[in-house]
Amino acid sequence: MRLAPESSLNVVPELEPEHAEVIRATLPLVAAHIDQITPLFYDKMFTAHPDLLRDRFNRGNQKQGGQPKALAASIAVFASHLVDPDLPHPRELLARIGHKHVSLAVTEPEYQIVHEHLFAAIVEVLGADVVSPQIAAAWDRVYWLMAKTLIDFERELYDAAGVEPGDVFRETRVVERIDDPSGVATFVVESADPTRPLPEFVPGQYVSVGAKLPDGARQLRQYSLVNRTGDGRLAFTVREVAATADIPAGEVSTWLHETVHTGDSLEITLPFGDLTIDTDATTPVVLISAGIGVTPMVGILEYLAAETPSRPTVILHADRSAATHPLRETTEKLETTLQDVYSRTWYEDDGDGLLDVAAVALPPDADYYLCGGTGFLQHVRAQLTQAGIPSDRVHFELFAPNDWLLDAEQDPVAV
Repeated sequence: MRLAPESSLNVVPELEPEHAEVIRATLPLVAAHIDQITPLFYDKMFTAHPDLLRDRFNRGNQKQGGQPKALAASIAVFASHLVDPDLPHPRELLARIGHKHVSLAVTEPEYQIVHEHLFAAIVEVLGADVVSPQIAAAWDRVYWLMAKTLIDFERELYDAAGVEPGDVFRETRVVERIDDPSGVATFVVESADPTRPLPEFVPGQYVSVGAKLPDGARQLRQYSLVNRTGDGRLAFTVREVAATADIPAGEVSTWLHETVHTGDSLEITLPFGDLTIDTDATTPVVLISAGIGVTPMVGILEYLAAETPSRPTVILHADRSAATHPLRETTEKLETTLQDVYSRTWYEDDGDGLLDVAAVALPPDADYYLCGGTGFLQHVRAQLTQAGIPSDRVHFELFAPNDWLLDAEQDPVAV
């Protein structure tokens, strides 16, 4: 993650000593009840604002409890840093939230909505006799310090995109649909309004796609861009999420696979996302992915192949088999255009075992880009740490609401 020197995320907020003392004393209590507080908060907010669940929030994550866990983690980690500045600054956590927010068109007034229902839930769970005015004031201060930091950062992102806050949705036309042998589908879109072309983007970014479902809901999901920038078109790849015994089928991925074809209209947002390479650098890059996590890596490879083919590149990917490896042929074709490249795959069904960083000669001074499921990222990050790779050279994306839990290497209540 690279932030401009003047970015608001580089400004460390300060908590007044009297509030810090209260937070330090009550953080374990709040953390112990956060799994009760956050579901109640969402129940209250969605009861008052049902349009948010219908048209903004991921209904699947709400059912599975992922989003409440994300909120719990973010507030706890931020509060922990405020009372112990020696802990790592949660810049990556805040940057990831900020990029996700602008890709969902979040604006400043919505922070007041969250505040109202979150604090009502805290009082209901802990009890009005426990949440004294002093405690309420301290947690109120924590919330607004975090909110103000995010609001300022999100304004920077909107300004950089050249739009007013919230003006990120664009109507597009699907000009091509490519069905990959692995079962994933790539959708190539261009602006439906020739006077308002789609913008350029940075390798590794994503767009939100708005699916207008049969029940009238407009559900949003993020998908990485897999093409290179510059021709006014955006391409993203979708794997259909099948139902399991515990998880229903993916609403948006199923809708895209079953109903969207060449010539159809599709609502997307402008590109955002912080898993991006430094296009000015010449140092090596190591791309590590599993499953559909290969998509941001393909976008990065498209750029490297076209603009800096001599940049040293290592490509590591884990999958069930070659047949399930998304965009495998595309990746192999891009590899042939790179002048200094090493590539290796681990296929579980072929008995290759888990991806093993130690089996690869890692280039010095490289930046590492990771994308995959939670277990995969934890597995790879532990290997990179053991290999002595500095944490500031490891960048990752999970595409799940609780991905910043991976940043919380310290216990957020041990303060």
